[in-house]
Amino acid sequence: MTSKDNNRDQFIEDTEAFRDQIATVDQEGKRIWIYPKKPSGRFYRARTWVSFAFLALFLVMPFIKVNGEQFLLFNILERKFVLFGLLFTPQDFHLFGLATLTFIVFVILFTVVYGRLFCGWICPQTIFMEMFFRKIEYWIEGDANEQRRLDKAPWTPDKMRKKALKHTIFFVIAVVVANYFLAYIIGMDAVIQIIREPMSTHTGGFISMLVFSGAFYLVFSRLREQVCTTICPYGRLQGVLLVKESIVVAYDHVRGEPRGKLQKHKQEPATGSETSAPATNPVEQIRMAVGQATQTAETAPHGDCIDCKLCIAVCPTGIDIRNGTQLECVNCTACIDACDYIMDKVERPRGLIRYDSMSGIETRQRKVLTPRVWGYTGVLLALIIIDILLLANRGVVETIILRSPGQLYQEKDETHLTNLYTYIIINKSTTDLPVKLHLVSPEGKIQLVGNEAGTVAKGAKAQGAFFVELSTSAIEGRTTPIVIEVLSDGKKIDEVKTNFMGPGGRRR
Repeated sequence: MTSKDNNRDQFIEDTEAFRDQIATVDQEGKRIWIYPKKPSGRFYRARTWVSFAFLALFLVMPFIKVNGEQFLLFNILERKFVLFGLLFTPQDFHLFGLATLTFIVFVILFTVVYGRLFCGWICPQTIFMEMFFRKIEYWIEGDANEQRRLDKAPWTPDKMRKKALKHTIFFVIAVVVANYFLAYIIGMDAVIQIIREPMSTHTGGFISMLVFSGAFYLVFSRLREQVCTTICPYGRLQGVLLVKESIVVAYDHVRGEPRGKLQKHKQEPATGSETSAPATNPVEQIRMAVGQATQTAETAPHGDCIDCKLCIAVCPTGIDIRNGTQLECVNCTACIDACDYIMDKVERPRGLIRYDSMSGIETRQRKVLTPRVWGYTGVLLALIIIDILLLANRGVVETIILRSPGQLYQEKDETHLTNLYTYIIINKSTTDLPVKLHLVSPEGKIQLVGNEAGTVAKGAKAQGAFFVELSTSAIEGRTTPIVIEVLSDGKKIDEVKTNFMGPGGRRR
């Protein structure tokens, strides 16, 4: 076995202990508070711009309306969902289920190829925590060491001022964020109404806002990285989704190991009589042996990692990325920027920590399009095509017509029979629709019980009962198929097929 293999085996053996615990919990089970050093670099700047774009969309989206409906709405309370201006009702649950399945397959495919790229760049938890709340914390309390000293210091007027200012700003932002998230559930119009009108008229809504605000404040002031490491299920799933070909934030152990401090002045080997004369004193022999071992260690070649630990200092979850892919890593790229900064300082190539796969690091060949990726892609494309076809054939209304249970046919006269039906017309469009029922075949007529169906409001439903009257000559037997159209301004918008119950044989 070569020395390189020995070093690699030693690296694996020495670092596997990190999997026995998470970085934010000590041996007694108590939480270790993380003080990440303020990051900087090209990836951090890029993530900042992505965060600004996300924030702009997040703040503007609730005000965008299509045909009077909010562009995105997830009203679980009223079972009303609006996606990109399309209204979905509980009767569209099959579409929702299929869309959810498509999203899950997309998450699997995305993770297999790109790891937790979503967590580091697009996840709202990461964006708000790292790009807003932490920036405010750096501004008020300073960098990591200053925050650590401030927390350990006794309560002075200056400390109380900084803590009060920070938590006040945190809570104000939490209130704003909570109201916006609530706008995606009950609608921005409802949120504005709750804000403008007296609290007594919207007690439930006001309490909901306080609960949401308190939850967001707790998440960003106390829970923080615990959301990613213990609460979010996606972090747990990545352990079974990632493969050796997945692109993740990875440390190049082939290039970086063995680690060693940067040696500016190496000790020169001794020369002359000092090395030629043998030592007779046992203590002197031991001293010389230790000196030779130390000299050998200092002059042995090291990898590019100088063990500065800056990658650990900037990590928001407190891990050592050099140990390999870990559950806590959200791929925020802070360690990449930190390592690139050090590599520039010591005049070594960047990329010791970079976006790469384990197989790419070991073989120096990055292979993304594996058979697994092709398989997931095929399933994803099939689901997307099915989604598109179902949405394209989705009508503006959904009509349910059923014969009244327990009711037989009635004889209106010697030549005509009637059946009683109930109907429900659900308007899935974003406009009010005038509707009318029309019997297409066989020839007969519809007589409504009570008023006409009239106009069905958007997202609402109309229901009632009606009689279908057929001539005995049109009845084919025990059951006769009939077709009923739903008309709006004379245009067919839906069609329902059902059966008409008659006598056991054809009547003449």
